[in-house]
Amino acid sequence: MKNFVCQDVIICFAENKIEKADFDYFRKYFILKKPMRKRFVIHEHHATRLHFDLRLEIGGVLKSWAVPKGVSMNPQEKRLAVAVPDHSVGYIGFEGTLAEGTYGAGEVRIWDKGEFETSGNAEEQLQKGKLVFTVYGRKLKGEFTLLKMWNQEKNWLVIKSKDEFADANWKLETVLDAKK
Repeated sequence: MKNFVCQDVIICFAENKIEKADFDYFRKYFILKKPMRKRFVIHEHHATRLHFDLRLEIGGVLKSWAVPKGVSMNPQEKRLAVAVPDHSVGYIGFEGTLAEGTYGAGEVRIWDKGEFETSGNAEEQLQKGKLVFTVYGRKLKGEFTLLKMWNQEKNWLVIKSKDEFADANWKLETVLDAKK
């Protein structure tokens, strides 16, 4: 049988009794704190080659990965995500043209943006090589995993979880027309 909690009383149906609860103990060990949401952005980047930059606000910076084929909502598609240098949080809203002759020259547009959350410390998860996060974007929704490839310094996989937002027929659509 299940116990039900109502204010500061536990009702135990199995034993047909009502008991006063120690709610300080209960809160400390059983109530999960709501995770704090942080911002994310995916930039569509028409540089030498079209790619998408996944950026997650972690540790006061935008942790960043170049995703050549873009993030997918199809759990069967594991996408390469190459770690690139962190960006300043101020870059989260950037759209524009990076001048010829500069690193990453070309058009940059926001492909998706929103918030994300993790169930634990994101920096610790990244150090261990596996970050599980839930995205609340305009295009992307639900749980994803960034998984560092074994014995690789910069290569990760970004994988959509099999949840209610997963879409086996997902087709990525660009914001800008491809360069000719």
